[in-house]
Amino acid sequence: MSERRTAGATFDFAGTRVLVTGGTSGIGLAIACAFGRSGAAVTITGTRAGAGDYDTDLSAFAYVQCRMTEPADIASVAAHLDALDVLVNNAGQNLPGGRSEYEPEVFEQTVAINLFGTFRMASAVRSLLAASTHGGGAAIVNLGSMSSFFGIEIVPGYGAAKAGVVQTTKTLAVAWAKEGIRVNAVAPGIVETPMTEPMMHFDTMTAPLLARTPLGRFAQPDEIAPAVLFLASPQARYITGQTLAIDGGFSIAG
Repeated sequence: MSERRTAGATFDFAGTRVLVTGGTSGIGLAIACAFGRSGAAVTITGTRAGAGDYDTDLSAFAYVQCRMTEPADIASVAAHLDALDVLVNNAGQNLPGGRSEYEPEVFEQTVAINLFGTFRMASAVRSLLAASTHGGGAAIVNLGSMSSFFGIEIVPGYGAAKAGVVQTTKTLAVAWAKEGIRVNAVAPGIVETPMTEPMMHFDTMTAPLLARTPLGRFAQPDEIAPAVLFLASPQARYITGQTLAIDGGFSIAG
């Protein structure tokens, strides 16, 4: 059998200002790196005080601390930016602190991180995006999940939040189109990241998911990034309000 080869998707984001929340690891870091390679000036956020507090070399990006449960942090991020063309609302967390999302206060915290934070960040940078002259219009790309559509027993708060992200994407797409802002989302399946690493050691959790996934494997972060760049690009200028599943076929399998 011949070796299977793939060519990387290429985009030109030269001169584009991009904000990727939660860009210090996993999917967010892969997205930030992809935008950077495409010529964009990228700002990332993380929960720690500075970029040097992470093991990963983040020197290619501007860094701003932002805890998504803190409205003041979100306002500070917006105040830090002079201009913005693309917002990627990636920051998220499930089972915060390893606690059960069936505890009401943990459920609320999870929703605050994944849904309220997403909406607050979009609202905070709305005027910057409305002033963008980016080809195809300014763009917001939100991060949904397969838990946006399926009941995942272990993460009721995360699932509720990610379902809300999909609906918020639709509503903002309608409301902000007149300002030249397109709003879309991607919904990854299981991606091998630091957030999902603990579950990878339990076949009882991973085997049923793999069995349902036609491609028979989990995704890597750099397989999510190209779809985000496409939705943010002028090539997607007539796409808004949509959520693209990137799930290896999980959502269409019987």
